[in-house]
Amino acid sequence: MPAVGSVEAGIGLALLGAVMANLAALLKHRGCQQVPHVRIQAPLESARRLAGSPWFAAGWGLAAVAWLIHVAALSMAPISLVQAALAAGAVSLAVLSQKLFGHRVEPRQWLALLLGGSGLALLALTLPSIHGSHSEFAPATILAFEGGLALLALGLTLGLRRQRLTARHGALLALIAGTLFAFAGVAIKALTGEGGLSPVSLAPWLAAIVVCGALAQYTAVAALQRGGAIETIGLMGLVASAAQILSGVIVFGDPLASGSVGLGLQVTAFALVCVSALLLPPSQAGTPQPARQLIGRIA
Repeated sequence: MPAVGSVEAGIGLALLGAVMANLAALLKHRGCQQVPHVRIQAPLESARRLAGSPWFAAGWGLAAVAWLIHVAALSMAPISLVQAALAAGAVSLAVLSQKLFGHRVEPRQWLALLLGGSGLALLALTLPSIHGSHSEFAPATILAFEGGLALLALGLTLGLRRQRLTARHGALLALIAGTLFAFAGVAIKALTGEGGLSPVSLAPWLAAIVVCGALAQYTAVAALQRGGAIETIGLMGLVASAAQILSGVIVFGDPLASGSVGLGLQVTAFALVCVSALLLPPSQAGTPQPARQLIGRIA
């Protein structure tokens, strides 16, 4: 039986991980702009160039810590709550981007702050009493859900070959990365469960996590090199959060509120969190400050 307050602790860890992940993504974006575009035909050379950027190296290290915190949160709380907290924490992207990286934050982004906070508070008030991490699942259900995510990622990848979508390659890559991050996140949640997977089926899931994680990282870097920081990071986070919130209800049996009023409020809460992430990207990318000025702000 989980300790009292473990769900609340998991949500707290998710919020902390969201802030750290957003800062890491902004650092990686700065580093990505200083190296040639990554090429899947030369993965080692691309990785070497990225590792040679102090900005990207710092972001990658911070992202690794944020990922460990995210895994800990998934082991303590239902995935829908963890991802709702992450989506609400995404509003920190606007603050970090403005204060540390010099981007102008538009009025609609401050509206996103209000919507995200209100959505998370409403979600906490309308959820039934939850005990444990809600990691149990039916193998057929999770295979069907993960298969759907894989097909979605494949369809988006095929869209990169369409000439008329050339101008949208940055957005498509962000969508693909978010979908792959969601695939890996659902698999990680399954591995934190209480015996849902047999030892024989453990190895394929670990392989899927490693492969999807690597592909997601590569695609995320490609997206960051082709798009602005806030819109790219926001889009990846929105897709990953929305897909994993959905998996919580469909795959892991996270409860919905009972009664039409409670259910309506809960749906509204999820919608507010998602809309806040959708409003977060600015209509125009801000102008980043020189590195020396940024260092001065951090110091």
